[in-house]
Amino acid sequence: MDRIETGRQIIKDLMGEDFLEKRDKNRNSFNALIQDYSDDVCFGTVWSRPGIDRKTRSILNIAMLVALNRVNQLRTHIEGALNNGCTVDELREILLHCAVYAGLPSAVEGFKVADEVLKARGLV
Repeated sequence: MDRIETGRQIIKDLMGEDFLEKRDKNRNSFNALIQDYSDDVCFGTVWSRPGIDRKTRSILNIAMLVALNRVNQLRTHIEGALNNGCTVDELREILLHCAVYAGLPSAVEGFKVADEVLKARGLV
């Protein structure tokens, strides 16, 4: 399997087949380049490395996305973290930890996004 195929499989495992199908439907000549880059570099190269497990990578992503206030990507990665075995309690602790190091406003936004995802899944 090449890196793009590996990346797509990881995205499918992480975000679900529906996510990948929706993204593929939105693919066009303009955004294909960034999708391939994401599949190849982000998921096919970095996420496929053996050094840390996917749950840990999800935890890191949540913390970084909260710190950078990247709400759209945060939603997707909270879904992925749950798919990778993160618990509701762990998500709460990650977001609280972000309040100290990334700032309260960013963490509040993180809690809002996580709450929406958790409600949609019937977890709160």
